[in-house]
This record gives sequence, C-alpha cells and structure tokens, in this order.
Amino acid sequence: MAHESKGYALVTSFTPGPNNIMSLDSARRLGLKKAFPFLLGVTAGCFAIMLLACYFNLALYHFLPRFKIWMNVLGSLYMLYLAVKIAKSKSSTKDNDHNGGYTFKSGLLLQFINLKVILYGITVISTFVMPYDDSYIALFIISLLLTGIGFAAIVCWAVFGALFQRFLNKYERAFNIVMALLLLYSALSIWI
Repeated sequence: MAHESKGYALVTSFTPGPNNIMSLDSARRLGLKKAFPFLLGVTAGCFAIMLLACYFNLALYHFLPRFKIWMNVLGSLYMLYLAVKIAKSKSSTKDNDHNGGYTFKSGLLLQFINLKVILYGITVISTFVMPYDDSYIALFIISLLLTGIGFAAIVCWAVFGALFQRFLNKYERAFNIVMALLLLYSALSIWI
C-alpha cells in the first residue's frame, strides 16, 4: 500500500465511529475479556466487508448512487438507535455479568449497516488498491491488512475503556451522554 493509503487507513480506523465507540463501551461495561467476543464479531464483519469491497467494488461503484440513500438511512437509524440505547442505559456496575447486547453476532451484523466501514472499504480499495493491482491474492492480502488495522483500532479503544473503567463508571451518566452524542454526530455526518 502506498504511503497515502496507509495514512488514510490509520486515520479512518482510529477515529471515532460506531466500531470504536461500541468497543470502548463494551470493555467499559464488561471488562476486556468479556468484551472480546464482540470485538471478534466486529473484526469478522469488517473482514467480510473488505472482501466484498474488493471483489464487488466495480459493481458497487456503478450501483452505489441508487443504494447510497438507503445505506445512509439504515446506517443513520442504527446509529441513532445505539445513541438512544447508550444514553438511556442503566448503571453497568449493577449487572456486569450480562453482556448488554455486546455479542459476536451483534459485532458482526453491525458491520453490514456501518456506513463508515462500508464506505471506507469501497474508498480505500477503489482509490489505493485496484488501480495498481486487482489480482485475487493481492485483494485478499489487502483485506487482511485493512482488517488487522481495524482490529488494532477497536482493541485500543476497548483497552482504554477497560483501563479507565472505574473512572468512566464513576461518571457513567456523563460518559453515556458523550458517547451518545458522538454516535449522533456519526449519524449526522453521513448527511453532511
């Protein structure tokens, strides 16, 4: 990958978005070990999206204008749902054994309506990869590399959530409102 594509991949992967915010919140609520199935689900879903972006990029590029509005609507509604759920959530210290919906399946399915990951995959593959190499092996390796970068990002956010769990739980209401506002911003940024 070219220097520009590495920078784009790092910035896009590590900036706030549904995956990172939800990873931080899952580790804050459950601890890092119990949040790991969710993180693995996010990673598996991200890898699937990267593969789809690689192998169907040209077709998606031609049809995206028709589907973009529906992807925007679904992605925005889901992020709004997550924002409301986080803002209204009760204290996590009362029931730390419950996974709070942070499962492998929820992490996996999140990727298929996470517009940030979908557009990231389409953009990075079409702009930085396909003009230089569109062989199946190269696309598979790039998908693994991009997924690895994404995994590093969500683990960093989850570690932050776990390390500062006590502090974040002490100020849980304020933290939940900030996280909800960040998700709301993510949903609105789709339309800006």
